Amino acid sequence: MNESLKPGLRYTHRFVIPASKTVPALYPEAPEFVAMPEVFATGFLVGFLEWACIRAINPYLDGPREQTVGTHIDVSHEAATPPGQEVTATVELIEVDGRRLVFAVEAHDGVDRISRGRHERFVINREKFDARVRAKKDTRA
Repeated sequence: MNESLKPGLRYTHRFVIPASKTVPALYPEAPEFVAMPEVFATGFLVGFLEWACIRAINPYLDGPREQTVGTHIDVSHEAATPPGQEVTATVELIEVDGRRLVFAVEAHDGVDRISRGRHERFVINREKFDARVRAKKDTRA
């Protein structure tokens, strides 16, 4: 992790919402989801906010050896966004505590603020992380 990664780093990320990121597409095998309105799904909103944070910090990591994983998210979902609308995420790194990174996040769809909150990521060594996952998987056998 580059020493220049400091609080105050800001990043803006835009994405046009396709039908594949709406509530019915979230779990197509669940009739409860399929019956819901075709609007940007909260689950995909969370992923979109994570994506913006990843893009913000990737230039400061020694990738692909160093990567980040999400460890906590606390966000609102305040307004519905139909497919075809562009959403914009604005993220700001507000805390660096060793390998733990904390972001303030917000998203807007051009009409309404649709989300705001906090997201934490943790810098990992991909090789060590994969080894722990393999060991965990081996315990199931």
